[in-house]
Amino acid sequence: MTSLAAGQADAATDHDRQRALKRFASGDALFRNLTRLAAILVLVVLAGVAVSLINGALPAFGTFGFGFLTESVWNPVKERFGGLAPIYGTVVTSFIALLIAVPIGLGIAIFLTELCPRPLRRPIGIAVELLAGIPSIIYGIWGLFVFAPFLQATLQPFLIAVFKPIPVLHDLFAGPPYGIGILTASLILAIMVLPFITSVSRDVFSTVPSVLKESAYGLGMTTWEVTTKIVLPYTRVATLGGVMLGLGRALGETMAVTFVIGNAHRIAPSLLAPGTTISASIANEFAEATGDLYTSALFALGLILFVITFIVLAIARLMLARMRAKAGN
Repeated sequence: MTSLAAGQADAATDHDRQRALKRFASGDALFRNLTRLAAILVLVVLAGVAVSLINGALPAFGTFGFGFLTESVWNPVKERFGGLAPIYGTVVTSFIALLIAVPIGLGIAIFLTELCPRPLRRPIGIAVELLAGIPSIIYGIWGLFVFAPFLQATLQPFLIAVFKPIPVLHDLFAGPPYGIGILTASLILAIMVLPFITSVSRDVFSTVPSVLKESAYGLGMTTWEVTTKIVLPYTRVATLGGVMLGLGRALGETMAVTFVIGNAHRIAPSLLAPGTTISASIANEFAEATGDLYTSALFALGLILFVITFIVLAIARLMLARMRAKAGN
């Protein structure tokens, strides 16, 4: 009798175990399928955007061919369109913005993690992160009504006077001080991408093991040496990721740049001259694009920006892979 009861109890236990295992397996399968669906959805959306851009850009590329990428003429009246000026403005403003923001952002991150007094770290860190939360249109309004007049009265005349005797730099800083222009848009972009670079760099600098830095200080290394030989090499992969995040923000920024760049479809050697970017051109002219060819030209600009962003991200991934490989060796 006792053995029969024990056998029934074991059978019930096995049955409950099987039910629990089936329930766990069903939950895992559901979770796996949901995550797979989310990943596939991202690919579908990306493919849909690419197909839409290609389909919309076909008439423009069919009419102008490769010349759309090499011509700077933009005349909606005569239906002559070239995307070189917006491409030039996008690349130049993003490059100058990173040239300014990267050293400043890394410097702020190093100060917060290595040099800043502990009571000030949180307030300064919060202030930097608040810059990322300001809407881009606020940056644009501030840039147009405050920053641009300030540059027109101070920095731009100074640059014109200083570099006037120098042949090559004279061309980069020539012309009247408009206030708005390529340089102003680049400075606004630098301010906008600064918090992204700083926040990511600060977080990854904080992950450096204390024993490494303390050992370096114990050997007599200075803060500069610890930063350049310990902190930056240890976090170079993640730091580059933060820089690429800032570059992505700079390439696609629209409203702030539209306010301060001048929106002129031309390529001028001077950084003080007005210009345009791909996103600014689309934002300014899409509502006015009445003809099919005009609309297709704007789609073509969007496709070019899409390709530029893809190429930049691909290069970043390649650089990260090589850096990881070298670190592994």
